[in-house]
Amino acid sequence: MRLRTFCLVMTAAFGGPITAADKMNVLYIVSDDLCNQLGTYGSPHVKSPNIDKLAAKGVRFDRAYCQFPLCNPSRASFLTGLRPDQLHVYENGTQFRKNVPDAVSMPQTFRNAGYYVARVGKLYHYGVPAQIGTDGLDDPPSWEKVINPKGHDKAVEDKIHTLTPGQFGGTLSWLADEGTDAQQTDGMTALEIARLLEANKDKPFFLACGFFRPHTPYVAPKPWFDLYPPASLKLPVVPQGHRDQHPKLAFGSYKKEQDKLTDDLRREVLQAYHASTSFMDAQVGIVLEALEKQGLADKTIVVFHSDHGYHLGEHGLWQKMSLFENSARVPLVIYDPRSKANGKASARTVELVDLHPTLASLCGLKAPEVLTGKSLKPLLDNPTAEWTKPAFTQVTRGTPTVTGETVKKGNRNLMGRSVRNERYRYTEWDEGKQGVQLYDYDNDPGELKNLADDPAYAAVVKEMKTLLAGK
Repeated sequence: MRLRTFCLVMTAAFGGPITAADKMNVLYIVSDDLCNQLGTYGSPHVKSPNIDKLAAKGVRFDRAYCQFPLCNPSRASFLTGLRPDQLHVYENGTQFRKNVPDAVSMPQTFRNAGYYVARVGKLYHYGVPAQIGTDGLDDPPSWEKVINPKGHDKAVEDKIHTLTPGQFGGTLSWLADEGTDAQQTDGMTALEIARLLEANKDKPFFLACGFFRPHTPYVAPKPWFDLYPPASLKLPVVPQGHRDQHPKLAFGSYKKEQDKLTDDLRREVLQAYHASTSFMDAQVGIVLEALEKQGLADKTIVVFHSDHGYHLGEHGLWQKMSLFENSARVPLVIYDPRSKANGKASARTVELVDLHPTLASLCGLKAPEVLTGKSLKPLLDNPTAEWTKPAFTQVTRGTPTVTGETVKKGNRNLMGRSVRNERYRYTEWDEGKQGVQLYDYDNDPGELKNLADDPAYAAVVKEMKTLLAGK
């Protein structure tokens, strides 16, 4: 054991003061709209060597879940550690402090403890691509410094292929760009993070790196597209009559524009999404290489995750805003050089709201008492440690007002709520009045058979319903 690590352990054990030189840094990396189709999660075709390498060094969480599968509610939630129902943020228009002005965000916890805290790129929500280069719905109290890169991908919108003319962010859209990696917004973000690492290597820091890809429009330099010939890509199989077996609201995220998709177009979309993923992965590699170059790897906790999952044709759906596994599940890797479980994976159900208490705990800081998440430190020591905490995800149907008042006043038909343990997912729409779902992932990983009305699973339904009610 290295002397510095030994001193940290003994200091924590005996409650003595931790000096600035002993404080662990945090490098917090967030991708946008990234699903679990990565090499480290078993994808046979997606090339993600840098995320895979980080996962091989740290702890990979195989059952990690967002609390709301939409950018703003999810980001406000994991960056504060508060659930959407605590923040009353259910859409992409509300800055969370309008509803909870005294919330202490995760970066604030570090800033209040004397850390240098900065972000580059998208951490809190802002529209893509319209608000690239702006602050969007950023939270000024969270950061000491902010940098908003604006790259070549923003300048070529007139060349983007889109299913809905004039729209690029909330619709399927893509472009194999002629620009270089370094000219893209994410390439610029990686280089800015590298500069901040060099400039602040002698002080404790919390640096947040927010990549835009693979969010639509799927823009990446052309060589990344060449990695994925469309003819080589397999489309998800959706059984005949699949929608008839599930509540109607479960498919409420389906967009009419998707009726335009042919199988050839679907393969083009997959090519563009995977190309954007691999391009983003390369930028992760630049950031991690800079961390090594500055000699900071042994004193920096690295976190990588997405804001929510993403459909790529599963269930006949694309993008997010469903309560199926593809939309609710996220990739999550935590590398703490001191962790006993490094190099292993954990199958425990964890949530993005767990990250605020986790990072505070790992760095010896006090987290706000109102947080409902739980520190993942026990799983970083032992990935199979006893763990009974389920994961909760919710979503709206319809159009709530930007303040969330429609939802808060009781029109519960707008809300679907879901709970996931290690084997099952249970979902209620309008408190069960408009449908219930139960899936057994041991026997049905593709969520093709809804077991909610199966008498053989009545006891499971009762157990999961109790879990959901106890949130």
